[in-house]
Amino acid sequence: MDDMKYAKDLIELAPLEAKAFLNLKATAEREDGAIPAKYRELVSIGVALTTQCGYCIDVHTKNALEAGASRQEIAEVVFIAAALRAGAAVGHGLQAMKKASESWPGSA
Repeated sequence: MDDMKYAKDLIELAPLEAKAFLNLKATAEREDGAIPAKYRELVSIGVALTTQCGYCIDVHTKNALEAGASRQEIAEVVFIAAALRAGAAVGHGLQAMKKASESWPGSA
């Protein structure tokens, strides 16, 4: 989290892009949507785990706990994210097998 001290520089050096990103972030994290805050944060943890963003994991885990999520719910999200990440590897593996089958005659 020590890197956050560079946030001001990042925003000042790319103000238009930063504004657009912060607006998207605020919209995704709004409290007046149909999805309650606790579930938004649990989804955010799952996404953070699959994108491997340490900052996001920290922030959204804290937010989820504050929104009423239990440790058990967070643990289940970990394994849901892991299963989907593994599933994506299998899906990409299918693409690799397709490419391998198309590339070498007789390799099917």
